[in-house]
Amino acid sequence: HPDEPASDLPYRDVRANDWFYDAVKFVSDEKLMTGTGANTFAPNLTTTRGMIVTILYRLEKEPAVDNGAGFADVAADQYYADAVAWASANDIVTGYNEEKFGPDDSITREQFAAILYRYAQYKKIDVTATADLSGYADAAQISAYAETAMKWANGEGLITGVTDTMLKLREMRRERRQLRF
Repeated sequence: HPDEPASDLPYRDVRANDWFYDAVKFVSDEKLMTGTGANTFAPNLTTTRGMIVTILYRLEKEPAVDNGAGFADVAADQYYADAVAWASANDIVTGYNEEKFGPDDSITREQFAAILYRYAQYKKIDVTATADLSGYADAAQISAYAETAMKWANGEGLITGVTDTMLKLREMRRERRQLRF
């Protein structure tokens, strides 16, 4: 469109007046995210578990990993293989079980909170912040493994409700562009 400001990003699906432009520019400039193709970023794409650990791995400047990821569903030739290996070795991710990580599964809000919480611990960041989630109608649905992480992420303002009364724990749709790193 001729009346839109020009974008200095290579992505044809991100315009300078998009509300998420600055976030896309940041993750692109920092090489935390590289888009889904030569000219696409796919800002409305659902974020996967493999994408999240890859972002954190890149944030850490891609340290060397000694061995594979250790999950049967993480092939060594996938873009996220070293990231999953690093995150697993540093207790940032644990997988669904010893054999399955689910790298192509859409990440849920509670999984995202747990990964961010463990990453913060890895970075020795204070994780004592907590929030009372009782005002959310679906708070009782938080999985036991994610309860502390969700309270922390909410207390830090990293993950809030999709409404004033709903966390929607099992989804993370359209939030790729809202990640705060």
